[in-house]
Amino acid sequence: MTRFTRRQFIITAGATAAGTLLVHGCTSNTASTPATSPTAASTAIPAVNVSAADTPEVTTAKLGFIALTDSAPLIIAKEKGLFEKYGMKDVEVLKQASWPVTRDNLETGSAGGGIDGAHILSPMPYFMTLGQTKTNQPLPMYILARLNTNGQAISVANTYKDVKLGLDTKILKDAFAKAKATGKNDLKVAITYPGGTHDLWMRYWLASGGIDPNKDVSTIPVPPPQMVANMKTASMEAFCVGEPWNAQLVNQQAGYTALVTGELWKDHPEKALAMRADWVDKNPKAAKAILMAVQEAQQWCDKLENKEEMCQILSQAKWFKVPAVDIIDRAKGKIDYGNGRVEENSPLLMKFWADNASYPYKSHDLWFVTENIRWGNIPADTKVKELIDKVNREDLWKEAAKALGVPDTQIPTTSSRGIETFFDGVKFDPDKPEDYLKSLTIKKA
Repeated sequence: MTRFTRRQFIITAGATAAGTLLVHGCTSNTASTPATSPTAASTAIPAVNVSAADTPEVTTAKLGFIALTDSAPLIIAKEKGLFEKYGMKDVEVLKQASWPVTRDNLETGSAGGGIDGAHILSPMPYFMTLGQTKTNQPLPMYILARLNTNGQAISVANTYKDVKLGLDTKILKDAFAKAKATGKNDLKVAITYPGGTHDLWMRYWLASGGIDPNKDVSTIPVPPPQMVANMKTASMEAFCVGEPWNAQLVNQQAGYTALVTGELWKDHPEKALAMRADWVDKNPKAAKAILMAVQEAQQWCDKLENKEEMCQILSQAKWFKVPAVDIIDRAKGKIDYGNGRVEENSPLLMKFWADNASYPYKSHDLWFVTENIRWGNIPADTKVKELIDKVNREDLWKEAAKALGVPDTQIPTTSSRGIETFFDGVKFDPDKPEDYLKSLTIKKA
């Protein structure tokens, strides 16, 4: 049950309009990425050190990002001169208004004023490759790296503060029943993109307690930066989004965090670096250079001594335009849930490199595709293995990592991370995805 109120329609339309401005603006100087600061750029090794054999075919690429903490590797790669270090001196990192805008700008491509690649929800390249685009035409995409694990949360309105929500949504089911008994029938929960990671975390959480996300609530898409404002208008019961928006909600006392998504699935995969397949195929050396820059940035972002600087950079007006205080605590592993619960040094903090966070395991993409089959977003007769082998370019990740000098111990030797276990005891065996689907009670497929 996905419905839009007039307000949600305005929000979505506004985001699309903003995206239209961005697309046209990319051809002018006003939309180009702000110049890196002299101190940041000076730390980079000059591109002259790139061997002739590895010289990129082009020096420019346009990469999109949404104002979410997990976009940090792209922003840090730009700010620290890492793209330039590997010969990509003219890379632009461009803010997108929403995930639909990111999708549409990827379809347009930089030649038409759009973008070549992006910080993106991991399932989106699969949707686009299957033809779920603005024009309904397939747009082959490659996933080059995972940008992070963990780092998202499900937050709820203060209305449910006395309920003390956590992982168990059986309590929420009762609360929803009471709300409906008083005449509040249209209960809304917000996600950022249908079938995206936030949608899947929200659906899994609700369904685990017997709440059918297709029947018992209205699931509405809202751009990440607009989540807090919408919660303040009492137009939703809960939302799932990445940081810093959950922390901002708590800091503004407009709601509280029920759980961080690592509690649902420890070290779960999240965003990806994806690029148009035709761009990568045409510019393989440039794609490798971009990957190397992002991988180095991921390593930098994961060091505790760099977290403060990372958050100060992200907070700037040219990037997120939010107070650094909304970003830094959760980036360091301090999670104030806003309900009296505070976790210090949480192992469920966002990871960019540690524990193979950057590696695009095919087993994780298999879960994303399987879960979207569960909810009817991808046809059940899809040739899943063929699709994943087409989109997931773990081979390019390994090539870039080796060129970067990543130790062999940090380069996975298998495409699978093995059997994954969720908080409710449900297991996903990549060798038996059909068994996982059969085990689920609430589903559309």
